[in-house]
Amino acid sequence: MVPEWREAYMNYNYLKTLLKQILIFHRRQTSSHVNSLPPSKAASLKRRTSLFRAFSGLTNRYGNSSPKKDKEDEVILVSAMQTVDEEQGEDGQSYQTTFLRSPEEGGELELVFFRGLDHEFNKVVHFYKTKVDEVVKQAEELSEQMDALIALRIKVNNRVNPRAAAVSPFINETNTGSYPLDAIHEEQQEKRSHDARGYKMASLEVLKHVKLNATPKTPRSTIKNVFKSLNLDLRFNKNEVRDAQEKLKQAFIEFHQKLRFLQNYAFLNQLALSKIMKKHDKITSRNASDAYLKMVEDSYLSQSDEVAKLIGRVESAFVKHFCNGNRNQGMNTLRPKAKREKHRLTFFVGCFFGFSLALVVAIIASVRARDLLKSEGRTQYMNTIFPLYSLFGFLVLHMLMYAGNVYFWTRYRINYSFIFGFKPHTELGFLQVLLLSFGLSVLTLAAALSNLEMELDPTTKSYKVVTELLPLALLIVVLLIIVCPFDIFYRANRFFFLVCLYHCICAPLYSVTLPDFFLADQLTSQVQLLRNLQFYVCYYGWGDFKKRNAETCNNSDVYDVFFILIAVVPYWIRLVQCIRRLCEERDSTQAQNGFKYFSTIAAVVTRALYSKKKGITLKIIAASTSGVATVFSTYWDIVMDWGLLCRNSENPWLRDKLILPNKSIYFIAMVLNVILRLAWMQTVLDFHETPSVHRNALIAIFASLEIIRRGIWNFFRLENEHLNNVGKFRAVKSVPLPFSYEDGYKNL
Repeated sequence: MVPEWREAYMNYNYLKTLLKQILIFHRRQTSSHVNSLPPSKAASLKRRTSLFRAFSGLTNRYGNSSPKKDKEDEVILVSAMQTVDEEQGEDGQSYQTTFLRSPEEGGELELVFFRGLDHEFNKVVHFYKTKVDEVVKQAEELSEQMDALIALRIKVNNRVNPRAAAVSPFINETNTGSYPLDAIHEEQQEKRSHDARGYKMASLEVLKHVKLNATPKTPRSTIKNVFKSLNLDLRFNKNEVRDAQEKLKQAFIEFHQKLRFLQNYAFLNQLALSKIMKKHDKITSRNASDAYLKMVEDSYLSQSDEVAKLIGRVESAFVKHFCNGNRNQGMNTLRPKAKREKHRLTFFVGCFFGFSLALVVAIIASVRARDLLKSEGRTQYMNTIFPLYSLFGFLVLHMLMYAGNVYFWTRYRINYSFIFGFKPHTELGFLQVLLLSFGLSVLTLAAALSNLEMELDPTTKSYKVVTELLPLALLIVVLLIIVCPFDIFYRANRFFFLVCLYHCICAPLYSVTLPDFFLADQLTSQVQLLRNLQFYVCYYGWGDFKKRNAETCNNSDVYDVFFILIAVVPYWIRLVQCIRRLCEERDSTQAQNGFKYFSTIAAVVTRALYSKKKGITLKIIAASTSGVATVFSTYWDIVMDWGLLCRNSENPWLRDKLILPNKSIYFIAMVLNVILRLAWMQTVLDFHETPSVHRNALIAIFASLEIIRRGIWNFFRLENEHLNNVGKFRAVKSVPLPFSYEDGYKNL
């Protein structure tokens, strides 16, 4: 199934439930009749009934090869009726089955089954016809877009004389001059001019009636759009040809995927109809499937060939115009092969997990053996080395939460790959994410264990430089892996992450997409990680690592200022992203969302100031701003991002559509969200001054709770997004087309 079209498929389970009721009725009737017979006759009757059950056939898909029945043996009559779609005002066709054996005992149950079957079949046919009409219109639009692209290529390249240059690249193998998509309306073929060789002529007049859909997507174009109106007229340069071609290429890929979805949709529903009718015949010992499946074969669902023709034309056009005639390259792009899970992936995940556990045990044993928790160097270690390694701990925890998200998204058929916009079959499964997580944890724990074994140099009473550089070396290795240009360590995903991160840094100069603001939301839960990065710069940049002392960082006013600014950056990114979306989409909810992040910025700043300067006034201000931000953010999480707390919903205080079977999980998640959002109270109530636990350890614990809260938020946020796509039957990305035609203009 296409997950977003789930409601449009035939409800097979519902029809099986109706058949089960018929089966129970027949078993009761048979058992009561058999019980009234002597034992010998009852056994003989059971054998005879099993011998005379309907045979499903060996070769025919729908079982239409069975002998013709007399009219008196007919079970159903299927008739087609003309209907009018009240919403669109169009004529349509619906099918109705008349059950001829309803007066028989138990016939009312079969009558209910056939009514349900008709309803499901008519739903499928209506949806399929609606989608076919959509793709036909999209094909016509893509044809017009290709006309403009070809004319623009000719104008820019200008390699031959104008008349010869007007030869369109849309030429089939027999030089009949048919366009790959225009064959939908072949009557227009005669209206197009051909040269002496039979080639289609591409008119440059098209360029006088089209404009480029120039949307400000880059920082440069955004800034230009602010200071002057953007010129939408064609300037006929190679950059525009390349950009237009890239947009059309992506549009063809998405269009081809939609066509394949439709083709599979028709096949699956026909298969389901065949199987459910065979089940009916087996249970009732009737032969009604022949008549019904004959109607299915004659219906629009089976007879329509627009989708198959369009698939062939799209593939031909894509190979010719976007792959230089290389069919293998074109088909690999349009029909990418599914990923194959390898056993070594599971093996290495298990290995790294085992290594991580062993290193954790070794660290605990080393700490207890040396009694490091009560040693003089405990405070020094917690103030310097612990923040350096806790950065990787936050990163590993976030990756583990994401692995859990991916596992449950996959289990409950939430199409996270489509929602995030990953290239087909490049998304990471939960095993791949676990592999990266445990691999990083092994490196981190091994380096941390090495640092525990390092002691002061007896002569200089200072720590060795090489040993103190271990955390920095580990950080450099991780950064080099992330930016590595070679096709290793899931390059497509690393590049996708870097692009989204760059868009976040440059906000609001880029148009905001879901992956961009989703990543920015993740950064808001990693404030402590960003502060640890700041500590790296200070600790190694100012040379404190040579003596394992962070006095320079702790006593610097510049460090304190950046300590506040670093915490504000993620929320500032989300604020300006909301402003950008408000300007583009004119959606008032973005203004409210922006105010949420503004209130959070105020809370973060006042809490940071209180943690540095103390004072009862700052404490009251920090508590007040944090309380307001928490209430607003909690409401937004549960109501807007998760779509819950709907009073008049089918599921009280939840929403009409739920994916998880256990409703209590939603209420538990809401309660946990509220509790974990109160982690800021550890700053205001001075929990970090607990003598038994070091301040940095407490900060790390509360930072980890926020990461866990974000992981829970991620699942329900994407669940809500997925259900919105399901409600709109949105299964492929909407790609903006490069050209727009004047009103009333038609291609020559």
